Amino acid sequence: MKKIFNITLVLFAALFIFSCRNDDAVPEDVHEHDEIGKVVLKLTDKANPSDVQTVNVISGVADAHLHLEQGKTYITELDFQIKHEDHYDSSEEIEEEKDQHFITYSPANADITVIRGSNDIVRTDNQKLGLRTEWTVNSTQATGKMNIKLIHLPVSVNQNYPSVTNQLGQTQGGETDVDITVDAH
Repeated sequence: MKKIFNITLVLFAALFIFSCRNDDAVPEDVHEHDEIGKVVLKLTDKANPSDVQTVNVISGVADAHLHLEQGKTYITELDFQIKHEDHYDSSEEIEEEKDQHFITYSPANADITVIRGSNDIVRTDNQKLGLRTEWTVNSTQATGKMNIKLIHLPVSVNQNYPSVTNQLGQTQGGETDVDITVDAH
């Protein structure tokens, strides 16, 4: 009988503890924004502003590849877009939350120098976000590619990685919001 009483007491205590649990104590998702479904990459030949290339990357698939010429410099712009029913809208969230984001570039089978544009968004830590850049094509192969990542909440950023004259960018920590690769040859 004493054993049944002790088990009953334990069950009531457990019921009391769990019924008084505060539902507000459950951590909220701090990454509360719409998912980016489309990235528009626009390149304009710096010497010939009428020569414009646009690549749309929807759900990681590019609709074209970039035609890059050795020795040319291209002014580039990125537009991250969110899908709403049957259309995409530009997201100003990246610019509004500039300190929570950073963009890195990584060419493969191509020697492309990236400089963050003078008109790029500047974070409060004086690092440029990377939405507007200039790419100088030193050389590229038929298998050339450019990988672009948008990092959310990086712990630290370095726009001058690997150097001040080639600002591909580097982050420590954070979560990858966008990771796209575009053929660039």
